[in-house]
Amino acid sequence: MRKPNSSSKTRLSTNRNSSQKGKSGKSLSKPDTAPVLVLLNKPFNTLCQFTGEDGDSTLADYVKIKSVYPAGRLDKDSEGLLLLTNDGNFQHKISHPKFKMPKTYWVQVEGVPDDEAIGRLRQGVVLKDGKTKRANVQILESAAVESRIWERTPPIRQRQSIPTTWIELIIREGKNRQVRRMTAAVGHPTLRLIRVSIGPWKLANLLPGEYQVEPLG
Repeated sequence: MRKPNSSSKTRLSTNRNSSQKGKSGKSLSKPDTAPVLVLLNKPFNTLCQFTGEDGDSTLADYVKIKSVYPAGRLDKDSEGLLLLTNDGNFQHKISHPKFKMPKTYWVQVEGVPDDEAIGRLRQGVVLKDGKTKRANVQILESAAVESRIWERTPPIRQRQSIPTTWIELIIREGKNRQVRRMTAAVGHPTLRLIRVSIGPWKLANLLPGEYQVEPLG
């Protein structure tokens, strides 16, 4: 990932295949009937669908390819990697919990989680709709994360008297707003949430609104 107008070549990861790349307002050549995969960096405050009410930001504002649909979801107030495809079987494999596709998030939380809080996140947190499964969790170096991500508009609401912490959280299920509810349950509300990978597919250095197209075969 990189910041806008940055010349840095540092990448979070490298995607598996060479691919086309597009930006908001610029149309790529239309794919043929072959199955394709679109990797989008979904911006903050954008609905995870192609239609909405007047004034809503939707996927149609960014993805200029017809007949692709999200494989899974990402909340309006969350950012980062969203996969879209025109292959129904692949869409099911990515989105259905039974396939246990790992999803990696960088999460900025309020406060500094102690060992007990991290342990609870790893072991599973009891939510209203059941206990979450075991997760991989680690604290990240904030300066390193913030040097590799973009500024959010609007910025998070941060209280000067309370520090924030970035954590990496990897889950293999998809309860509604799960990550936010997990961190809140251990006393550290989520302030910002960025999904950086789904299985082997990485956000890499896509900026908000940018996408890549890869063949499926």
